[in-house]
Amino acid sequence: MKKLLFALFLVFSANALFAQMVKNPVSWNSNVKKIADKTYEIVLTANIEDGWHMYSQNTPSGGPIPTKVTFTKSPLVILDGPTKEVGKLEQRFEPLFGVDVKQYSDRVQFKQVVKTKANVKTSVDVAVQFMVCDDHQCLPPATQKLTIALK
Repeated sequence: MKKLLFALFLVFSANALFAQMVKNPVSWNSNVKKIADKTYEIVLTANIEDGWHMYSQNTPSGGPIPTKVTFTKSPLVILDGPTKEVGKLEQRFEPLFGVDVKQYSDRVQFKQVVKTKANVKTSVDVAVQFMVCDDHQCLPPATQKLTIALK
């Protein structure tokens, strides 16, 4: 019986340790501002922990996975132009990838202007795929899904 209890203790301890090792160095929030009749600016903000960086949408091929912002198509909403990045863009040669990478530390915002086809309350679903690295490791790409109400 003692051996069984000890084995169960080891299994649960290993799970607890593994759960602590999973890192999530980016937190997300969203904001919407009405800028004209039937026109809104959606702002997605990534707050990045110290020591970590996230890659630009415009990172060259051969490098790390660039951030990709995808809006689910809606019959009521039209995207007006590309998603813009706002933040302190850092560009440097990364020997690991062999290319100049474009990245953000601390915080970056992704702004998208959308227009509704009618004066109705609706929402937009968005998925942001991103990858983060620090000086020692890169985490696998993650996807953050958000639903944003347009009022």
